[in-house]
Amino acid sequence: MGDAVDLLLDQWRRERPDVDPWPMGVVGRVSRLAKLLDRELKEFFASYGLEHWEFDVLATLRRSGPPYELAAGALVKAAMVTSGAITNRIDRMVAKGLVDRLPDEEDRRSVRVRLTGRGLALVDEMLAPHVANEERLLAALDPRDRDHLADALRTLLASLGDTTLG
Repeated sequence: MGDAVDLLLDQWRRERPDVDPWPMGVVGRVSRLAKLLDRELKEFFASYGLEHWEFDVLATLRRSGPPYELAAGALVKAAMVTSGAITNRIDRMVAKGLVDRLPDEEDRRSVRVRLTGRGLALVDEMLAPHVANEERLLAALDPRDRDHLADALRTLLASLGDTTLG
């Protein structure tokens, strides 16, 4: 069974037989898959009244352990966005009652972001259904294929320098 990328590769092989387009097979599939997964996840998060990035912030704070707070700068690094973008995002989440801003007692120029009780309850409520949804999205892969794919993607990400959350 072929996919859309097979069609693209066939076209390139026909039009430019002098160039081996094999990298397009990997990069194209990863790119298309990311878009398909993003669409599915967006729909899931919307069912909880959230954007994907809001869940990412909630999950990042939840994973940090009690008291479920981080410096805003740590959220900037984890989210891979600008400080201006994280400020806007945190403003929106404060307005929803999901997080609070607190002064950083060690650095008065900084602010800390903490899950509210509502934010903690929401992320805890969502986690198991979120994992089940991702399992559904990966159901076409048998366990051995999942492990091989995860290993291959880990190798590629590490080779491109993606080895920390910050």
